[in-house]
Amino acid sequence: MTKADLVDQIAKEANLTKAEATRALDAAIDSIINATKEGQKVTLVGFGTFSMTERNAREGRNPRTGEVIQIPAAKVPKFVAGRAFKDAVNNE
Repeated sequence: MTKADLVDQIAKEANLTKAEATRALDAAIDSIINATKEGQKVTLVGFGTFSMTERNAREGRNPRTGEVIQIPAAKVPKFVAGRAFKDAVNNE
């Protein structure tokens, strides 16, 4: 499913125009991204939790040359599915 497909589905389910559904989806995504960037957890009960974790710097290898390289520390987004979401996926 693409973003356009999701917008169509939201518009249909919520009885909104596609433009309104697009703005609503974009606002939700932006809010989740901004809160996560600030280090907050975003929990949507029944769906899941978005958070940020920090990955330590480490050594890696260039797969083409085998050369050892340093991979810098990074902040990475994380999503953990909620119980209701997992159950819905597994019980179809």
